[in-house]
Amino acid sequence: MEDGKLKVRAVDRALDILMCFTRSGSLSLTEIAGEVGLHKSTVHRLMTTLEEKGFVSRDVSTEKYRLGIKIWELSAHLSNTDDPALLLLPAMERLRDELAETVSLYVRDGRERLRIQAVQSNQAIRRVAPVGARLPLYVGASSKVLVAFASEREQEYILSDPIWPDSVGRTAFRDQLRAIRAAGYAISVEEREQGATSVAAPIFDLKGNLAAALSVSGPLARLPVEKLESYAPLLMERAREMGLMIR
Repeated sequence: MEDGKLKVRAVDRALDILMCFTRSGSLSLTEIAGEVGLHKSTVHRLMTTLEEKGFVSRDVSTEKYRLGIKIWELSAHLSNTDDPALLLLPAMERLRDELAETVSLYVRDGRERLRIQAVQSNQAIRRVAPVGARLPLYVGASSKVLVAFASEREQEYILSDPIWPDSVGRTAFRDQLRAIRAAGYAISVEEREQGATSVAAPIFDLKGNLAAALSVSGPLARLPVEKLESYAPLLMERAREMGLMIR
């Protein structure tokens, strides 16, 4: 029993195995076992079932596993109206063209943020934002937006993270969250990556729920704080428009 909900151990382990492939396209049995912290014999049994059902496939020449065709069949049933990553892509591309910088879309998943969509800048020097990346919620403009506009209960859950770094004071962080809510956006300068800056704004769906964080990022040399501040009104307006597309 965890968080008041009954978990089926085999299903929980199988899902943990599938999530390993968000970090690498192909994995050996040993690598998977190391990722999920299970004995190889246990992982082998689970992989055999997943392979039989088509959720993973095994390359007989390398003995490595990849996601199977069933994963793609499931993803094909995600409609544009249900998936913000697909629904908002055209608007994100237009924003990229307007500002000539990388545009990213993040959602909160537990105590992390997940980049579910990104449109890379066309400039030679640019910030590359890989889709699927998981990042902490205590650093970065998008993280702070996702926390600032979350409910108080969700904020307390995030701030009670046992691995919260001592270098990020919770009192000062709460002060930042209040300032971000008042301003409607957040800015970060080299908080997570040296030489990188970003500005982020919340996207609310038609019901008024926080759906995602929209960010524009790039190199500090091209996007100093003053430039980010000047982009904030447009970013908030585009975020508002995108929210109108999410039911």
